[in-house]
Amino acid sequence: MTNPDFNPWIFALLCDSDFQPRKDTGTWSHRDGRPFSKEEQALADSATRAEVEELSAQHTRYKKYVHEICDAPDVTQRFLAPFMEQLTEKKLGNAVELMSEDEVAEFNRLLALADEPIRPFTPYAF
Repeated sequence: MTNPDFNPWIFALLCDSDFQPRKDTGTWSHRDGRPFSKEEQALADSATRAEVEELSAQHTRYKKYVHEICDAPDVTQRFLAPFMEQLTEKKLGNAVELMSEDEVAEFNRLLALADEPIRPFTPYAF
């Protein structure tokens, strides 16, 4: 939920910034490499402490999300291992038959994560 005290333009600009001053313009750049205009840089420089702290919190959640997506294949393997050990015919369908309803739900969640492409960082998405 957006904070009504935040300027949405400033926050969106911060979310699209690399925070590295360019040698050629002295401004930051957008994540796609375009330099900030002088107006954009002035807007970013006017960010409040609360806006910067919120950006940091959202970025921390985003990094956790990326980590979870990247780890999903390994986590899925570890999740399946105890079920596969019980089987003589080691097929995924046989393993699912051994799972409780909650375990099937977790397995489906892990499969969805493993199949999901990593979304880009955007304001208020994380």
